[in-house]
Order: sequence, then C-alpha cells, then structure tokens
Amino acid sequence: MRCTRQKTLLPIVVLLCFYQAVSAQFAPAAGLPGTTAIPGDSSAFVDWASGCTVQRGPMNIADTSLGLASAGENTNALGISDDITVSLGDAGSAIVSFNHPIYNGPGFDFAVFENGFMTNNSNLAFLELGFVEVSTDGTRYVRFPAVTEVQDTSQLNNDGSMDCSQIYNLAGKYIARYGTPFDLAELVDSPGIDVNNINYVKVIDVVGSIDSIYATRDHNGHIINDPWPTPYPSCGFDLDAVGVIHSKGVSGITTFTPDAGIKIYPNPIRRDGTCSIQLPQNISSVSLSDISGRLLNQWPGTGNSTWQHISTGNLNSGIYFITAETSAGQYNTKLVVE
Repeated sequence: MRCTRQKTLLPIVVLLCFYQAVSAQFAPAAGLPGTTAIPGDSSAFVDWASGCTVQRGPMNIADTSLGLASAGENTNALGISDDITVSLGDAGSAIVSFNHPIYNGPGFDFAVFENGFMTNNSNLAFLELGFVEVSTDGTRYVRFPAVTEVQDTSQLNNDGSMDCSQIYNLAGKYIARYGTPFDLAELVDSPGIDVNNINYVKVIDVVGSIDSIYATRDHNGHIINDPWPTPYPSCGFDLDAVGVIHSKGVSGITTFTPDAGIKIYPNPIRRDGTCSIQLPQNISSVSLSDISGRLLNQWPGTGNSTWQHISTGNLNSGIYFITAETSAGQYNTKLVVE
C-alpha cells in the first residue's frame, strides 16, 4: 500500500559474492545501464499467468484487529502487466499457474510485476517486496535466494523509499510495468522440483518491519526493511502479473546445461576488454544475448577449435549470456561486464 497513492553460469553463490565484494550493489533501476528490469511489453514474454489463488495477510501484522488486506481481485494478477493489482497484505501470498510449464532456458525464465513508483529523488523508489518460490507439483516449493543491503537500523515508513540496486532476487525490485526477472538455473540442484517443468510460482509478501518480533530476513539472515506499517486495504505486496519467457507450450524445451562445456576467461571482465571462451567441440554457432533474451551478436561454428574470442568494447556494464549450439543441445553461461 502506498499512502501517497492508492494502488488499485556462474553459480549463485559466486555471483552474489562478486557483487557484494566488488561493488556491494546489484542491478540498478529500469532504464540504467546494467539493469535487469524487463518492460511488460517486451517481446521476450511468450505467456502470462492463467490462474491465481491468494491467501490474504492482515493489514498490520502487529494489529490483526484491523482485518485483512482486501484491495483487488485474484483475476487482477492474470494476463499481461497492466498496473491493476491484487494486494496480499502482511505475509500474504499468491500462487499463480500457467497454461504450460516454465522451463530453464538461456537467461531469465520469468518475471514478476508489482506497482512500485519513483519518488521525488530520481534514484529512489517506493517499493514493496516479496519472496519468490517455484514448484513443479504444487506441494514442494523452493525459494530463490534473496538478498538485501538496505539498512535495517531505521524503519522505512509508509512513504519511505529505497535504492533498488541494494536488492537482489526479491519481487517488487522494479517500478510498475517493469518485471523483476528470475533465472531457474539458480535452483537447478534443488531437490523436489524439476526446473524444466515449473507449473506454479508463489509470491510471498515481505513484512518490512525491522522489529525482530515481526521481521522477515533474507537469504543471509539480514532483516528486510521496506515501507511498514501500511494499515490499508491495499497493503503489502501488490501483484500485477507474472510473465513467462521460457514456456514449454510455446517454444518447446531444449537441453540447458549451465557451466558445462563452456567457460569464460576472465569473468567478470571490464569494459573494452577481450574475453576468451572455451567451448565444446563441433558447435554450430555461438551467440551473445542480453538479459531480456535479445540477440546482440552471433558467430559461426568453430569446427574442431574450442576457443572463441569476444570484445566487450561495445557492451554496457551488466549481465550477458553466451550460448553455444551443438547437436547434443545448448550450452549456456553468464558473462559479467563491469
């Protein structure tokens, strides 16, 4: 709820350590170099949520006599992003389903949309955050490892704002009409789910209180501070949409093997550098794409050679994906440009 506006393949551990140790920040706001924000009208989306079940939370978890969140309807989370939402309330949740399973393809696989907005400070936004979990069977859910570096010593009130570059793997990181993307490759070794057959995405409201009695903590045990309390019918995370980038019903599944048979040196690499890519033998092509799946460059196969050299001089800082096509399937890994 906004009181100022009524709201109607580097393994993950290595990637997190890189950001924390080198820059202590994550991807910046929509429109800035290196952002991971994906606009709702992007051609990267091939499907949208077709079903939604909401478990409402209280308007204020510290005063449940106020009742539950009530703004919006379950159907508001279906279809394309339109800034019409359903409010979850403190610690409330929504489970969305799809016409076809999501699979683990190159880069990001789906994105979650909320309706945050920029404040008077162009670098800050009013954001309400949520954990994201996925499931194959609707019973066993696995959570994406979320990290926040937002300070937890001073409570953000219901007109507070934050810098999204201090947030990673939390839905609501970006303002309205820009999706926060998630990559199933981060969960590839998780028991109980099949990352190539994801039928459900769950979004769980983060209770933004820094009071240890009600606080929610990130993957590293850090208290997550977001605007709280917001004791209104439209409180908590406001789910707008979930867009699918890799849908088995639309494009079919290909073999995706993170960090297998393809390695990049150095990685991360600074801009205006040249990286060397070690590849499987007998590939048919090598391609470079950005986080939205847009193809930036493609090179022919190398035959028996296992090396390709790519200049990063024309790339902005951010995350990119190298894809090698072979008769056995597709190999992918991430390239980080500083």
